[in-house]
Amino acid sequence: MLRRLLATLALAFATGMPAATASAQANAPMKVTLAGGSVGGAWSVAGNAIGETLRREYPNTSFTYEPGREQSNILLVSQGRVQLGIAHAQLAGRAIAGGEPFKQPVTNLRAIAVIDPQAAMQVFARQGSGFESFEQVRRDKKPIRVALNLRGTMMALAGEELLAANGMPAKDIEAWGGKVHYVAYNDGLEMMKNQQVDLIINLLAFPSGQVTAATREMPVQMIGVSSEVAGVLDKALGTMPVEVPAKTYDFQTVAVPTVTATVVVVASSTMSDDDAAKIVGAMLKNLDFLKQSHAMMRHLDAVALAKVAPLKLHPGAEKAYRAAGVLK
Repeated sequence: MLRRLLATLALAFATGMPAATASAQANAPMKVTLAGGSVGGAWSVAGNAIGETLRREYPNTSFTYEPGREQSNILLVSQGRVQLGIAHAQLAGRAIAGGEPFKQPVTNLRAIAVIDPQAAMQVFARQGSGFESFEQVRRDKKPIRVALNLRGTMMALAGEELLAANGMPAKDIEAWGGKVHYVAYNDGLEMMKNQQVDLIINLLAFPSGQVTAATREMPVQMIGVSSEVAGVLDKALGTMPVEVPAKTYDFQTVAVPTVTATVVVVASSTMSDDDAAKIVGAMLKNLDFLKQSHAMMRHLDAVALAKVAPLKLHPGAEKAYRAAGVLK
């Protein structure tokens, strides 16, 4: 009897314990820090929503949202100082290639998921500022005042490229007596209200709640991107043509051509496959919650999450998408 009991216990340890351990590991809480954007901005809302999906699926998970800036988010992830970061796929692609503003290639960057499939370039001119067109500014060397997003972001880089493609690089604008401000988007909108800025450029989902709120008492016009300039931007930045439909905003009566980028969550290639798969699994399971969290995510579906080009998916993320039938 004793020998039989010992044999039974040995079998239990040999077969049952590893399965139990694997099950516990699969459901174990996580410790994740995500670097995003400024507090109160779209990336802050999206980042914290991702954290909530992890808490829902893995109770007692420790999640921290860290305000950041796009370039530093990429570097923090690469250095292993945070587990996740938010960035435009196009800027992350530049990081991998070692292009500006990065000093050397960032080779260990991998994508987890898209969180904004349509971060469109939106250009607004304050009515009464005297702005008519980019051609007018270039011809008259008009001392225009422009608000771009903070340095070290794809938004600021895209704004600089747009100005340059229209023959009015930032250095020329300032030589004409104008000014290019690098500020958070909400600060730029406030400067427009105070008539300190004539033109504001950013990449964001449409319609943008920030724009809608800011323009209730501030008349503006939306400025389109010509097909020629769009081609230059596509080549320089990896953006894609898109059209903002008429009446997206109350003041916008016609469709406006522009270009768009995508926003992704990135991780280091050193993240374990299990952790990457758990993050993707939590996002897929709570996709409806994510879509309702912020307008930038309302166009998401399971397939869109995995469209991270020009980046490569983390192997664990890819495995999770395949297991869910998103990738074949």
